[in-house]
Amino acid sequence: MQTSPAVPRQAAEPSTPHTAEADTPHAATAEAGRPAGRGPGRFGLPTATALVMGNIIGGGIFMIPAAVAPYGTVSLLSFAVLTVGAIALALVFGQLARRNPRTGGPYVYAREAFGDFAGFLSAWSYWITTWVSNAALAVAAVGYLDVLLPIQHSTWLTIGAALTVQWLPALANLAGTRYVGVVQLVSTVLKFIPLALVAIGGLGFFDPAKLGPFDASGHGWLGGMTAAAAILLFSYLGVESAAMSAGEVRDPERNVGRASVLGTAGAAVVYLLGTLAVFGTVAHDRLVHSTAPFSDAVDAMFGGSWGGTVIAVAALVSMTGALNGWTLLAAQAPYAAAQDGLFPAAFATKRRGVPVFGVLVSVSLASVLTVVNFTSGSKGAFNILVLVTTFTATVPYLLSTAAQLYWLVRGERSKVAAGHLTRDAVLGLGAFAFSLWLLAGAGYAAVYQGVLFLFAGILVYVWMAGRKSRETAGS
Repeated sequence: MQTSPAVPRQAAEPSTPHTAEADTPHAATAEAGRPAGRGPGRFGLPTATALVMGNIIGGGIFMIPAAVAPYGTVSLLSFAVLTVGAIALALVFGQLARRNPRTGGPYVYAREAFGDFAGFLSAWSYWITTWVSNAALAVAAVGYLDVLLPIQHSTWLTIGAALTVQWLPALANLAGTRYVGVVQLVSTVLKFIPLALVAIGGLGFFDPAKLGPFDASGHGWLGGMTAAAAILLFSYLGVESAAMSAGEVRDPERNVGRASVLGTAGAAVVYLLGTLAVFGTVAHDRLVHSTAPFSDAVDAMFGGSWGGTVIAVAALVSMTGALNGWTLLAAQAPYAAAQDGLFPAAFATKRRGVPVFGVLVSVSLASVLTVVNFTSGSKGAFNILVLVTTFTATVPYLLSTAAQLYWLVRGERSKVAAGHLTRDAVLGLGAFAFSLWLLAGAGYAAVYQGVLFLFAGILVYVWMAGRKSRETAGS
């Protein structure tokens, strides 16, 4: 969720995971010079897996069954195909992290293969994705909070609640990666319990008669599958979470890949079983119009009307956990880019393993966007920004998978696993195709708006790259 200056297309020296505290950009750079994989790290495999799974499973899962119900059960086939693509992408991130286990993930891989400009575009687009998405998560969380504590009758109460939801995870981040890991692990377990209740328990109440038709759209099963996939594609954003925070993972050469695959597979199981259980417990004609499909499933399974409260609590826990993880990721790509002189130096400041300035700037921008959403009546503009993130999120994916294919084509022994060229080429092409599918699923409007946001960052790159060249020439 992203050393010394490198010459474009020249491989950077492998560097060390960032395990010690660094209070200055100089210290952060020095920290990157230790041999890779020898620091203690702060995230073990369980916590790194929870980071991936928690970031993938946000609040969208609670609406997915109703969103894809109009296309019929063919949407389950879409889920299966997308899962294969997402796991291929997770495996590619694991391979890239094994060769270069630095914090910054996709930024690091793009810069190492294609130079500063590609690295900057990856970091810039990922940064936009994270803080805009965090604002959207906070706004959505307020909707679920209103089920428990009616607050949306007051604009200022709503704003206060949305800002609280954003800043509490930010404070956990500022306390250090140890607390980030604890919050992420606990929230992932807590969100998994009610989801498992529906996903697994619902199978005991499963009624095939409620499934509805295989192709409910009437446009052919392939058309329905593609349309459902366009909705489901972004359910797997976050697969890069462990790679983005590789410097905080113990033994990143091994654990980043494992956490990426385990977290993605775990999220896929929850998605698939949860959607299947809801399909089999809520009648199709009702599910198509449902605004709370998991609540309807709980009510159908156990009777009563308490399902809404249970799911509201689960959604709040899920979104808080996602905000906790995405707040950390919002600072990681700028942190890595700042070390290389491509973002302002303040972003390279780390305390307790957390890029403090990046966290504060990102949560502040998300807070401003949240306030604007509730006070100016510009929800249309806010929705456009959220749509933009569906494009900007795919840019680092495409550049990372392209980097993997680049090293394969060059055939560099230090970058390519001996004897596994065919396997790695298939994985790389599959991950690239999945990333391209994500981009296509974003739609014309998202791509158009996203390109504008992406290219606006060129001015920042010109300024930072110009200063960096001037300082290098003067030294």
